[in-house]
Amino acid sequence: MPSPSFLAIDLGAESGRGMLGRIDERLTLEEIHRFSNGPVHVGSHIHWDVLRLWSEIQNCLRVASANSSLAAIGLDTWGVDFGLLDSSDRLIGNPYHYRDTRTNGMIEAVCQVVPREDIYNQTGIQFMQLNTLFQLFAMRREKDPALQNASSFLATPDLFNFWLTGSKANEFTISTTTQCYNPRERRWASELLSSLDIPQNIFGQIVSPGTSLGQLRASVADDASCERIPVIAVGCHDTASAVAAVPAEGNDFIYISSGTWSLIGIESDKPIINGQSLRYDLTNEGGVCDTIRFLRNIMGMWLLQECRRQWSRAGKDYSYDDLTNLAVEAPPLRSFVYVGDSRFLAPVNMTDCIREFCGETNQPIPQTDAEIVRCILESLALEYRWATEKLRELSGKALPVIHIIGGGSRNRLLNQFTADVTGCQVIAGPVEATAIGNILLQAIGLRHLSSLAEGRALVLRSFDVTSYEPRTSPTWDEAYNRYLILRK
Repeated sequence: MPSPSFLAIDLGAESGRGMLGRIDERLTLEEIHRFSNGPVHVGSHIHWDVLRLWSEIQNCLRVASANSSLAAIGLDTWGVDFGLLDSSDRLIGNPYHYRDTRTNGMIEAVCQVVPREDIYNQTGIQFMQLNTLFQLFAMRREKDPALQNASSFLATPDLFNFWLTGSKANEFTISTTTQCYNPRERRWASELLSSLDIPQNIFGQIVSPGTSLGQLRASVADDASCERIPVIAVGCHDTASAVAAVPAEGNDFIYISSGTWSLIGIESDKPIINGQSLRYDLTNEGGVCDTIRFLRNIMGMWLLQECRRQWSRAGKDYSYDDLTNLAVEAPPLRSFVYVGDSRFLAPVNMTDCIREFCGETNQPIPQTDAEIVRCILESLALEYRWATEKLRELSGKALPVIHIIGGGSRNRLLNQFTADVTGCQVIAGPVEATAIGNILLQAIGLRHLSSLAEGRALVLRSFDVTSYEPRTSPTWDEAYNRYLILRK
């Protein structure tokens, strides 16, 4: 009997792809289609081109069905963004990009209505202006007709799943990123939404990762020349799927899902919501198989991506390996930036912002491209140490190992920096963690796999990982003390 094939569609902020997974004694992956993604500027606002993304999702299905007999399909995306449907289930307008400036000042505005402590107590979510809660409040303040006429709220992956199946559902992991969800009571945060005059009727049924949403619409299947296969609500937040693929045994570990964002955290069986977690601005997002991802969202490789894009426009076409090799030769531990500074969220010129931060904090200003890259990578490693200390404090666990997964796990220099500054063993890989986790949840949902533990064991024997041992040095401790001053 041939091995079952699962189609994972993974949409990231920079690109999307279709990955075909086959499970036998090992899990094998094949990339069948890749396409670009990114913000679309219209006037003074930034949107996602969801119709083009939908077209690419259909292309993935066509390619996959032409070469394989598919058992199922699962889809994951970034968090917080959403589409609104009218009473006829038609999309209202172009969904906004989370970096749109309409949420500027919205955290402060919301906290004037509901105290920060009450918001955190109800949601357990890190305060970031891009969160869905602040996007919806901005729409309410502007009397946006899209919100006034909405009948249904669907996070980005929920929207595509609806177009695939005709089934409207809010998947658990993506719903928790909104800051509109109460993780203690496992329901929408109705009291908070009511206080902010955000309509509650638009939020729908929450389903668990691994739930079958039904079969492909007949029209979608006909267009792709495939069977009406089941669509599984996987860990629809890409980080939830990525964490599912961590090749770990037990639960005494830290994960870093490293890409445009770095999400560093632990798995917990219940939310951790208290005064200290609020003070440290840590977040409780939904995980797969009844877990909570207790973590910190960090602006990750975004800083490097923007610098690379800027240098490319200037005619310097660096690969990521080129940038890492440059940084190896730059002087160590000279200048750092606090990667959570709001100036880095959507800058016009990232390299200028980095130099500006260093100048304002009386540090040597990076002059060369190599010095800028080293500054970014060392700053990320130092922020990882800060988060590691807080996770240990609040969990009461030793957490001796850090698993780095995702595209950023290929950065060998950052991996070694992370081991050195945290004192943890770092295990890097797999790179394709999000697609792997997506496939594992499809297989669990269809009972090809019995548990997450069985899935992780499958990952461990299917993909190579690289281990980095810490090289202790007092210079990192001195650098960390300097960094703590910068992030106050």
